[in-house]
Amino acid sequence: MERVVQSVSLATIAGTVFGFCLILGAIAHGTDNYLSFLSVEGFLIVIGGTIANAFMSYQSNYVMLAFGAMWHMAKKPKATREGLNAEIMRLIKWAYLVHSKGLQGLEGEGGAKIKEPLLRYGVDLVVTGYQPEVIRKMMNTAVEADFERSITPVTVLRNMASTSPAFGMVGTLVGMVIMLQNIQGDMSRIGTGLAVALLATLYGIIMARLFCLPAADKLMQKEEIMRFRNYMMTEGLVLLAEKQSPRYMQDKLNSFLDPAIHFDIDEQLKKPAAEIKDVAFKAQEAAKPA
Repeated sequence: MERVVQSVSLATIAGTVFGFCLILGAIAHGTDNYLSFLSVEGFLIVIGGTIANAFMSYQSNYVMLAFGAMWHMAKKPKATREGLNAEIMRLIKWAYLVHSKGLQGLEGEGGAKIKEPLLRYGVDLVVTGYQPEVIRKMMNTAVEADFERSITPVTVLRNMASTSPAFGMVGTLVGMVIMLQNIQGDMSRIGTGLAVALLATLYGIIMARLFCLPAADKLMQKEEIMRFRNYMMTEGLVLLAEKQSPRYMQDKLNSFLDPAIHFDIDEQLKKPAAEIKDVAFKAQEAAKPA
């Protein structure tokens, strides 16, 4: 039977829906003329200006990744509490292979079996026979480089969050100009100018606070957790290169975890094989590139 892994963060979706419901509820409670809160001019100034500024400031591929991060905000992080335990289980399994077959025993675990490029690179370093400290230095560089690449969209999103209210002020000024031009002329145009002035500011704040900043913070949090997991895996690979015993690896790697979720070899051996496979499957799914 095909396994299904839930990849959506229900809390994130619930928070987003709740935020919009509060705003829409306040509008519905205050007026029956809902269309008065729609302004094409204000929308074009804020959204168009913010997107144009992003493409002017950053490379297009980073901007597109930032837009994608708004959707990925609703997805669960790849590194989780359960996943960290499963990763330690995988490292200890490799430790038994190394003790029984030597470092060459890991060759069958590399290649297509490891979906994540960074971890596959680390296993290749161990199999090649580099010294443990050399592996640590090379993997630390790889982990930091991967982290820096991954958080570039965070910078773009935070720039958009600071830019959108500024373009809201641009819309306010445009609306004020429209109002002043019609004070002694067509008085019916004053309402249009005032609507553009106020709604552009509203759109700018909503875009910053309900889209850009939450997406940036969630992406940063996910990547920081992933970096922490990668450093744990790096330590595990170094221990493999040192040919440390599985129980030593257990105690060493548990130092990365909350004591409440420490990995226990004896407890894992008591579990049914199907349950252990299920945990390993979830770890493998979480490690797949997004």
